[in-house]
Amino acid sequence: MQKTTISVTEAARSFAECVNRARYQNVTFVLLKNGSPVARLVPDSGRVCTGADLAEALAGTCLAKDEAAHWHRDLQEARKALKPPASEWR
Repeated sequence: MQKTTISVTEAARSFAECVNRARYQNVTFVLLKNGSPVARLVPDSGRVCTGADLAEALAGTCLAKDEAAHWHRDLQEARKALKPPASEWR
């Protein structure tokens, strides 16, 4: 995958071209504001695993009783440690 660095201003002026290059040429754009990276425009080339996908995959899994207990404990610890994002946009 090719990576190109451009200013936010340049990206705004040629947004449609950037989107087309991301889609058809698999180019990732790193957007700079005052010389610092602030955002990325990346091709949407991969499928995202959703909670439903994970549930479907796990539904067909058979674990031994002790493995299931360990998995459940690990899941509970992860739920305690992970916090939802402060913003739904992140």
